[in-house]
Amino acid sequence: MNRSFPQQFIWGSATAAYQVEGNNVNSDFWAEEHAEGSPYKDKSGDTIDHYSLYKKDIELMAKLGFKAYRFSIEWARIEPAKGHFSVSAILHYKDVLETCHAYGLTPVVALHHFSSPQWLMRVGGWSSPNIPELFAHYCEVVMKELGHLIPYVLTMNEVNLPVMLKEIFSKIGFVPPVGIDRESWVAPKWRQSAATLCGADPSQYFTFHMISDEKSIKLMKEAHKQSRAVIKKIHPETKVGFSMALPQIDSIPGGELLAKEKWNSYFLQFLDMMEEDDFFGLQNYTREIYGPNGQIQPDQHTEVTQMGYEYHPEALGKVVEEVAKYVTIPIMVTENGLATAHDKKREEFIQRALTSLHDCIEKGIEVIGYLHWSTFDNFEWQSGYGMHFGLIEVDRTTQERIPKNSAYLLGKVAKENKLEVNLEVR
Repeated sequence: MNRSFPQQFIWGSATAAYQVEGNNVNSDFWAEEHAEGSPYKDKSGDTIDHYSLYKKDIELMAKLGFKAYRFSIEWARIEPAKGHFSVSAILHYKDVLETCHAYGLTPVVALHHFSSPQWLMRVGGWSSPNIPELFAHYCEVVMKELGHLIPYVLTMNEVNLPVMLKEIFSKIGFVPPVGIDRESWVAPKWRQSAATLCGADPSQYFTFHMISDEKSIKLMKEAHKQSRAVIKKIHPETKVGFSMALPQIDSIPGGELLAKEKWNSYFLQFLDMMEEDDFFGLQNYTREIYGPNGQIQPDQHTEVTQMGYEYHPEALGKVVEEVAKYVTIPIMVTENGLATAHDKKREEFIQRALTSLHDCIEKGIEVIGYLHWSTFDNFEWQSGYGMHFGLIEVDRTTQERIPKNSAYLLGKVAKENKLEVNLEVR
C-alpha cells in the first residue's frame, strides 16, 4: 500500500554539532568528558570530523535523496569567550548553510543542542538571571550574519529533557537529590572537576541539563521568548520554534493519575513558550507505561533498543495525535529513530513510524516534515560510541561514510514523497 505525503513535505535527517563535529574544546561537555571520575564512557575527540567533512557529507545526503538537513550551530564556537565572536566560526557555518542550499537541502538549524560555552558556567550557567539576554545576544549575532540562509530555526533542542531525566541525573550528580536544597548541596567530585575545568566554582556550574526547577525553567522560557523576538526582528521570514522530547504516555489500571502528571510535567507546563512560535519540533523515540507504583520498566518479553527503550515505532503517531489536541501551529518531527546494530530493525521502524505519521495527516493534523535521528552513527553523550542511531555508518579510523539500507529506504521515500510499505505493520 502506498501512502503519499503533502506537497513540500520536509524529508531529511538530523545531527547535533557536539556529536559530529569533533574537538569542541570550549564546550561545557568537553569539560565533563575530561573531568576526573567522569561518567562518560568515551571521549568525543574528533567524533566523525563533520566540521571538516561537511561538504562531502551534505553531498552524500543529497545523493541519497534527502531534502533537508537539521544541524546545530555550536554556541561555544561562535562565542568562545564572553562577548568575543569568532569570524571564522561564523564563516564556517555560513558555508555549511550555503552548501545545503547548493545541494537542494532545506536547512533546519538548532541554535542550541545541549552544549554551552565554558565561560557561561563562570557566570552561573543556565541559572544565571542574565541567561535570557546572553542567549538572545548570541542568537542576534548568528541571525544578523546568517539569518538570510536559515528558513527554519529551533532556538533550543529538547527543552523538557532535563525534567524527564531529573531522577536519573540526580543519581550521577547533575542536580541535587530530591529533598536537598541546591544551595546546601555538595556536588560529586566529577562535577567539581568539570566546574574547575570551566574555570567556575561548583556553585556556579549549571548546565542546560540541570534546568528542572521552577526558577531555571522560567529563565529558559524567557531565553526562548527573547531569542524568538530577536530572530523575528532581524529576519521575519524565518520560521521559529523549539523542540521537545515526548514519549507516548500510557497507563494500566491504577496508573492513570501518574500518567497524567507525567504528561503535564513533560509537555503541558511548556505550552506557554510557543504562543508566538511558527512551528513545533516534536521528537519521539518510545513510550512510557505507568502503573500505580510508577513507571513499568520493559521486561524480558519486551523488545528494546540499545538504549534500553521499548521498541515501539507507532509511538510517533500517538504522540503527534496527543500534541495536536493542544497545539495549533504546524508540527515538524525534528527527531525520530532508534539505536540498533541491526539495520533491518531500523528499516522496519521507519516504515511503521511513518505509517503512523501518515495516519495523523489523514486525520487532518498539520505535519510539515520528518527528520530522522540520526544522519550518522556518532557520539552519544554519556553512552559514548556504542550506540548506533545512524542511517550512515562511519569507520572512525578512516572516517569513511557507509550508507545503510535504511538510508536508501528513507531517501527513496523522500524522492517519491510517498511510503511503500513492504511489511506487515502491527
